[in-house]
Amino acid sequence: MTRATRSIIGLFGWAFSLGFTLLIIGGVVGFLLFSHYSKDLPDFSQLSKYDPPTVTRLYAADGKLLAEYATEKRVFVPLSAIPKRVREAFLSAEDKNFYEHTGIDPSGIARAIRNNVINYGQGKSLVGGSTITQQVVKNFLLTNEKSIERKIKEAILAVRISQVYSKDKILELYLNEIYLGLGSYGVAAAAQNYFNKSLDELTVEEAALLATQPKAPTLYNPKKNYEGTKERRDWILDRMHEDGYLTQIETDNAKKTPLTLRNRDAAEVAHADFFAEEVRRTLADMYGSNALYEGGLVVKTTVDPTLQKYADNALRGALTAYDRRRGYRGPMTHFPTTESWKDKLAKFTRENEYQIMDGQRLGVVTSLNEKKAIVIFEDETQGTIPFALMKWTRKVVADGVLGPAVSKPADILKLGDVVLVGPISEEQKKLVAGVDFKKTWDLQQIPEVNGAMVVMDPHTGRVLAMSGGYAYGSSDFNRATQAKRQPGSSFKPFVYAAGLENGFTPSTIILDAPVEMSQGVGLPTWKPQNYHDEYLGPTTMRVGLEKSRNTMTVRLAQMIGIDKVINVGKRFGIYENPPREFSIVLGAHETTLFKLTSAYSSLASGGKQNVPSLIDRIAAAWRGERSAG
Repeated sequence: MTRATRSIIGLFGWAFSLGFTLLIIGGVVGFLLFSHYSKDLPDFSQLSKYDPPTVTRLYAADGKLLAEYATEKRVFVPLSAIPKRVREAFLSAEDKNFYEHTGIDPSGIARAIRNNVINYGQGKSLVGGSTITQQVVKNFLLTNEKSIERKIKEAILAVRISQVYSKDKILELYLNEIYLGLGSYGVAAAAQNYFNKSLDELTVEEAALLATQPKAPTLYNPKKNYEGTKERRDWILDRMHEDGYLTQIETDNAKKTPLTLRNRDAAEVAHADFFAEEVRRTLADMYGSNALYEGGLVVKTTVDPTLQKYADNALRGALTAYDRRRGYRGPMTHFPTTESWKDKLAKFTRENEYQIMDGQRLGVVTSLNEKKAIVIFEDETQGTIPFALMKWTRKVVADGVLGPAVSKPADILKLGDVVLVGPISEEQKKLVAGVDFKKTWDLQQIPEVNGAMVVMDPHTGRVLAMSGGYAYGSSDFNRATQAKRQPGSSFKPFVYAAGLENGFTPSTIILDAPVEMSQGVGLPTWKPQNYHDEYLGPTTMRVGLEKSRNTMTVRLAQMIGIDKVINVGKRFGIYENPPREFSIVLGAHETTLFKLTSAYSSLASGGKQNVPSLIDRIAAAWRGERSAG
């Protein structure tokens, strides 16, 4: 054996010894690191009882979506119900070897190390080599802290989880938990928010778009970064082709498709804000806030969207008509004509959009003459307000006092005024014949007075519509259920019902004449009067009810006793513990419109008392049904 050969053999022997020594040292170091970081690891048994926060949805009686409540907008879907194309898109984007590795992917780690060396040299941010299993560990058990310690713990837990749970279970957890941008948690909620579709309706390019989000939801927001998001989507489509999920033709066709997001169709959504808020309060009282915002309740309500629309329009129309009879209070604001108004109008419109109804617009007065006012809108289009439609606008000069009639638009408006206008009605069109109705507007104002309306089925107690005010956005205070008002003469039928219960008949004669009652020591005598101070003398009880005679109602209560009247008021649910005062018979004690409507429904149903109901059915999504109570 030559000296050169012996030298080579010696060199190999030395290298082998060094390598073996380093291997032992690496093994020892790895064992020590494993032992150190294996201590105090989170318990992952909770994954077997996965109960994520899910969105609570309210539906109208016809099945339209009414409202959603959630801390995290999520809809849980088992893996068996997630289409294959959706699973494949996420696997190609995040972890193509998911079904082969044991929780960590050595090839992925090597690829990440190589890319990080390149990125570090170019000053770019570093990338991770996390598998889907590691992402599940991070989302469920650890924090988002970027550190070597967290990555080691993540890898240890990923391996352990893979030994306990099936791959399908881990993928199910991942696809339901992951945040996918636009307030969406999980693939089902994302499909609804991005495309207004269920998962089984998604195309392959739409599934690939969703798969762009786990990497960086803020960066790949298609609304703000169209090109970057499309580039990432197309890369995922190429990966799906490389992984054998798509043919080349399918990939090319999908990449040609532009990014298209779809909002919910307005026709698919019911609008009943006051009603929905009342249901929300009811659910919170019944089950608590956690169940409401995280329990995934599916609630079918009693509201009829068509009747609700009629109720809203009727209430707003009545409030507007009442308000207009009391004069014009002036513009909503004023912009100096020397200033640029466009940006200011846009800002003012956004600040007041909650008060602006469908069809109404805000405009700036730019021209006035004897016959009309010209307004310009945010989009720089113009409209005309004919003077013929402005004659109601007598200014209020004092509380309840109107000034002189106006003779021209300049009497009521000036240049720079920001005014609210709305479409003209069919009746108004008769006053302004020969104009372009598409560009002709009615001068309007937001009513100062407010009110409420309740529509209830008297035979079942189901509340079909509820309007708690002119505009929900200005206040969620529900005047139908929360505002206590004196019912006035609307309480009289219940006084007469008490009379019928105590032997009186419609033909019983009761004196309609002035009456006086002592209110106690030191208090003045109570002298209720009829409207216009007119009296009919001896009159049948039926006429007294028909004509709403105050003094007859008081005398009837005297004859049967105030306690019996109060008892009827309590039995019908109008009052709980009213004072023992005779003024109650004329509706002087406060109650709510909701309670009064319920009481009248009992009269309409022949005396049958129905408990008012806003909810038909409550079920917990994928957990079974609950009684509405």
